[in-house]
Amino acid sequence: MSGNAAVGEAAIRAGCACYFGYPITPQNELPEYMAAHLSIRKGCTFLQAESEIAAINMVLGASATGVRVMTSSSSPGISLKQEGISYLCGSELPAVIVNISRGGPGLGNIAAAQSDYYQSTRGGGHGDYRTIVLAPSSVQELADFTSRAFDLADKYYIPVIVLGDGMLGQMMEPVEFKKEAPETLPIRNRSLRGAKGRPSKIVKSFTINAPELEEMNWSLFRRYQLIEKEEVTWENFMTDDAKLVVVAFGIAARIAKGAIKNARAAGMKVGLFRPITLWPYPSAALQSVARKTHYFLDFELNMGQMIDDVRLAIGSKAEISFYGRPGGAVATPSEIQRVITRLYHQNGLVSKK
Repeated sequence: MSGNAAVGEAAIRAGCACYFGYPITPQNELPEYMAAHLSIRKGCTFLQAESEIAAINMVLGASATGVRVMTSSSSPGISLKQEGISYLCGSELPAVIVNISRGGPGLGNIAAAQSDYYQSTRGGGHGDYRTIVLAPSSVQELADFTSRAFDLADKYYIPVIVLGDGMLGQMMEPVEFKKEAPETLPIRNRSLRGAKGRPSKIVKSFTINAPELEEMNWSLFRRYQLIEKEEVTWENFMTDDAKLVVVAFGIAARIAKGAIKNARAAGMKVGLFRPITLWPYPSAALQSVARKTHYFLDFELNMGQMIDDVRLAIGSKAEISFYGRPGGAVATPSEIQRVITRLYHQNGLVSKK
């Protein structure tokens, strides 16, 4: 399946009952898949909204009723959804938001890029809020992480972003789906499902009372602390004896793996550290790697965004280099291997006989 179709199938199997979106490449196969497969399911709704802004507010309304709901878009479309994402966080409503990002800034192009890292991990909208961000590196992980995103969203009453890119969305790979769509899901206790026999519930993000809003923010903050404690994920690849470690996420990590395998074949001890949750960032795990090596290469398909988190994690404890290809230009494994080789020799990491 294509990555976009795999996200759609995984969402349906995770119990997604509503999808609201607006077309934009390179993710159009996802709403197309949902139109063909979700809309025919009993009790489910697919709707192409009149805009991205309308779509994210439809997501808010559906989530308030207690159903699992998803939207998707690509970079500038996600920008238009930012106000609604902040409202979702302020209203403590779960949702899954898929970004199959493109090259930018501006309208950019439809090629693979990772230039939405800041937008996703720093909260692209207003106010004190965070979203969980998952970064897949294969079509299989796109499917797996979409399923996990729904579970995390329901667990913490928070929007979860699945951050892919144009290459992942368009490529086709074998996919194994690990579960069938559930017939029923537990009803969230905050859902608006009619007030017969009980007092009305109100879902809102507005309060004129400053102390009340402050307490809500502290409540969210404590939840974010719990997420940081419980939900951080990452991958170590050949880092045990590595003298140089590449830090990369998503499709860039997959490219880096090919370069690392070739570098190993050439006698260089190189490894990969891949953050899977971009927020919460696996800082402690990266610090653990930095106890064994002091040389790192941050590789991204942008002008350097994740490097801020790498520096925050290991800063003065290591030598951190950067290599990036922005605007939809995709590096090859051989290109990254040349950078690795140059740094390996430049830092005197070649074994002396």
